Amino acid sequence: MKPRLQTTLGQHLVMTPQLRQAIRLLQLSSVELELEITQAVESNPLLDWDEQAPAESQADADGAPEAPADDEDQPGWESSDDAWRERPGSASGEDGTAAEQVAEPDSLQDHLLWQLHLSPLSPRDRIIGVALIEATDDDGYLRDSLESIAEGLRPELSTEPLEVLAVLHRLQQFDPVGVCARSLGECLQLQLAALPADTPARPLAMLLADDGALERLPKVGVDGLAKELRRPVDEVERAVHLLRTLEPRPGARLGGLESDTYVAPDCVVWRRHGQWQVALAANARPRIGIHRGYERMIRSASEADASYLRGRLQEARWLLKSLEARGDTLLKVMRCLLHQQSAFLEFGNEALRPLTLREVAAEVGLHESTISRAIARKYVRTPRGTIPLRTFFASGIDTGGGGEASSTAIQAMLRRLIDAENPRKPLSDARLAASLDASGVPVARRTVAKYREAMGIPSSQDRVRIG
Repeated sequence: MKPRLQTTLGQHLVMTPQLRQAIRLLQLSSVELELEITQAVESNPLLDWDEQAPAESQADADGAPEAPADDEDQPGWESSDDAWRERPGSASGEDGTAAEQVAEPDSLQDHLLWQLHLSPLSPRDRIIGVALIEATDDDGYLRDSLESIAEGLRPELSTEPLEVLAVLHRLQQFDPVGVCARSLGECLQLQLAALPADTPARPLAMLLADDGALERLPKVGVDGLAKELRRPVDEVERAVHLLRTLEPRPGARLGGLESDTYVAPDCVVWRRHGQWQVALAANARPRIGIHRGYERMIRSASEADASYLRGRLQEARWLLKSLEARGDTLLKVMRCLLHQQSAFLEFGNEALRPLTLREVAAEVGLHESTISRAIARKYVRTPRGTIPLRTFFASGIDTGGGGEASSTAIQAMLRRLIDAENPRKPLSDARLAASLDASGVPVARRTVAKYREAMGIPSSQDRVRIG
């Protein structure tokens, strides 16, 4: 066959520098954004702080109101018939930006990121590792599927679940032992694997953790479990005792309340005349603009100097547009969350409805990966405190009435039932499931056990209190 020239028509995505910058700024936390902007102002003479008036970077956000000052409608809130009104003396900084104390420290994620950056991984694996760590909750469990994590990395990085799994296995070797597990059984397996091979009862304990025998233990007891496995009772007893010495929530000791943690919220939510309102917090709307003095110098400067200044001017304009796009996107997502989860703000966790990234993406007209970046390490100040944006998302199950109940709402209902139980006769998982079913939320006993363990609540046998 003779060589020949041939033209083809096709489409492919090209990541421009502006798009890369916009994506990177979107996923930054408020603290990281502040550092990024400070470095940009220090390195680019065409950028300057503008404390007096909104600069070109200000996100108008379709007429979004300024975050309210210390007046009747700012969050800090006490209840009234129509709105949440601020109590006098709300804590805020001199610039009006409140530093909020939260009960969910990020110390576990920081600890994992520190280990990640010390590990001999390729740049590609580091990006995947950061995404996995961000998807790990404060108890140390990976709650997102490998498919959703791979999808969230696109278009910045094209990867497949198998590649994500390979990096996950590396993270599961990090401290604390058992971290980044996808289930309680996997968490216990990781901890058992780290024990010396000659640890008594270790092989049987690994078997019990692997086949879900611990979920049957409250019902059948050690004797019943030994009969099922055809093992001596004392051998099973030693294995169960070994399992009970392990940590079901490996991240809890790093994410506790030993030290106070403060975050600067990215958005502020409040009630005005019965309607939920949202605005960007002051720290999420940095007041920077073009340095007009240097801009005017371009006309009279030499060719070399003018070329340099024009390049810095273009960079400054790109940054301002990226910051504006970041604010617009954040407000779009928050307005969607307010629309979808207004009952949660009104009544608490039991009213949190199931919500996925795909639903929000469809409503605001953005890609799922963009939504994932927009909510990563972002906080919102609400009447219920300063909470992560991830709080608004929850998986769900079908209810008897044809609707859905979120996993967070079911956990809140379980917590209420357990708090109200007779401590001498705690409710078993089966009775808890029956109570939920009577409330119109049909949940299997195994599901109740899974939620109970995820909340760190012992079994009914371990909750018995005498006297």
